[in-house]
Amino acid sequence: MDFDMLGLAPRLVAKLAEQGITDPTPIQSQAIPHAMNGRDVMGLAQTGSGKTAAFGLPMLDMLMKEGGKPSPKTARALILAPTRELAKQICDTLAAFSDGTHLKTVLVVGGAGITGQIRRLERGTAVLVATPGRLIDLMDRGAVKLNETRFLVLDEADQMLDLGFIHALRRIASSLPAERQTMLFSATMPKQMAELAETYLTDAVRVQVNAPGKPVEKIAQSVHFVAKAVKTDLLVELLDAHRDELALVFGRTKHGMEKLSRQLDNAGFSVTSIHGNKSQGQRDRAISDFRAGRVRVLVATDVAARGLDIPDVRHVYNYELPNVAENYVHRIGRTARAGAEGKAIAFCAPDEMSELRDIEKAMKAQIPVASGTPWEPVAGESKSRGRGGPRRGGKPGGGAPANTGRPQQQRRRRSPKQHAA
Repeated sequence: MDFDMLGLAPRLVAKLAEQGITDPTPIQSQAIPHAMNGRDVMGLAQTGSGKTAAFGLPMLDMLMKEGGKPSPKTARALILAPTRELAKQICDTLAAFSDGTHLKTVLVVGGAGITGQIRRLERGTAVLVATPGRLIDLMDRGAVKLNETRFLVLDEADQMLDLGFIHALRRIASSLPAERQTMLFSATMPKQMAELAETYLTDAVRVQVNAPGKPVEKIAQSVHFVAKAVKTDLLVELLDAHRDELALVFGRTKHGMEKLSRQLDNAGFSVTSIHGNKSQGQRDRAISDFRAGRVRVLVATDVAARGLDIPDVRHVYNYELPNVAENYVHRIGRTARAGAEGKAIAFCAPDEMSELRDIEKAMKAQIPVASGTPWEPVAGESKSRGRGGPRRGGKPGGGAPANTGRPQQQRRRRSPKQHAA
């Protein structure tokens, strides 16, 4: 099956061909026909499987057929995304698909000047891509009206639940016409998703091309059981083996990732970072430099776990395991994009065994061990202590550490400076 057979406008098919996109992915071939028929769609597919085109192409097709201009300050289609990076990625993708048509796409996200966004909305737009918080700000200022919005898309809806956007979503949805087409897409299926779908979708068709929470098969996963104090040493060692390839390193905290970025810079790597303390301009420049290969290593918090579509990323490191198991799937989904192959390497310290067990449970699979042995839990220790009970660096009853996650010879090579880091 090709895009012609899906019934898309020849102009859209030609634009896809210009970008080297000729064959639809499974989520696209299954979701697009239902969307073209006006059905509400709930799509579940792996990250990197082409969900943006799955909802974007039928939406653009219908908007092109309608013709005419939107009323001032209105949007005919609204796409909500939980993060700025994902929203920008969606906007750039749709703008490329509709290049040369009369359709206009506007991006509104926090962290950017609101005055310019208000000005761009004055004449109305065909497609509005937004983060919920900034959209509500614009609604409160009377800068945008949703009474003529006929298409609504909730992308990565599971993360909207995680980030507490549900109240903002209720507010936004109440301003939309009851007669509309709604599509909801996600890579994971938490329990609350069914309630979300029941609330905002009508007689929806469910399209699922993989078990929820299962990563792309072409990602070669591995885990190193390594003491927290030597994680940076191990990361430097592994990164050094592929300095010419793009690597994405994930951690939990803004300050921790900024510190790690400086350490990697001192170790001679071409590195940049993105996290919540960076301005939107800084984050955009960091991603642009990484995409262009001007820097080879991008250190990030989960702000980059979704919406970062860079085909050349070959390695994803979970320097720290995420607290939410589903985020692991999103993180490693930044590699092996569009059918390519990639590697996902996780570091597990003693106090992260609970997170590792949750991740493997969510994926219904064990991650192959690259080095070390699983940390032993302390008998009788509750989950409230250390998030799952592994004793930090030791075995039950005290004595020498049960595991460092590194061979003895490698540990002896560390200099005092490295040890202090």
